[in-house]
Amino acid sequence: MTIIVHHLNNSRSQRILWLLEELGEPYEVRRYERDAKTMRAPASLRAVHPLGRSPVVEVDGHRLIETGAIMDYLVARSGHRFGAPAEADNAIRYRQYMHYAEGSMMPPLLALLVVGKLGLLGRPARPTVQKMLDDHLDWLETELASRPYFAGDAFTAADMMMSFPLEASRARGGLDDSRPHLIRWLKEMHDRPAYQAALAAGGPYAYA
Repeated sequence: MTIIVHHLNNSRSQRILWLLEELGEPYEVRRYERDAKTMRAPASLRAVHPLGRSPVVEVDGHRLIETGAIMDYLVARSGHRFGAPAEADNAIRYRQYMHYAEGSMMPPLLALLVVGKLGLLGRPARPTVQKMLDDHLDWLETELASRPYFAGDAFTAADMMMSFPLEASRARGGLDDSRPHLIRWLKEMHDRPAYQAALAAGGPYAYA
């Protein structure tokens, strides 16, 4: 059965397309476009799942939500390709980053987005929120100073999970060439053939 990905433009679901390309799994993309003014997902996504958010993946008779949970399922389904490394410390790093990407790093990025939309009213809060994000970026820069990938010497699903918050940081969170290890890593991710194939499958993506 072909995997169906309910894919919203410029969203977390791009990572699911990337993983499926890396795995070589056949899949079908059902695209949804954000409202040009509000940037919210269309109401048609609520017909797929009551929360009306992406990604939603239909696979093996299941309808799955949450990027990390979907990735865990697809990695396990593939025989743990791109999963946790065998070495104990790197396995811990893998699990940490699979959760950190959404649990710790996305909240200040979302706060920055909200602050930006508030205009003058949000301006006093921006330095505080930016400092929160800078703390994350500074730490991640030191992490990649000692190894090529987030979970060690091998590319894993943890790198795919980390792509969206770091792409968003590059676009609107102050990530620039002053953090060369993060920039190097991001370029390597974008240069992967499977990443490029996922872009072609998913359509225009603002963060590539």
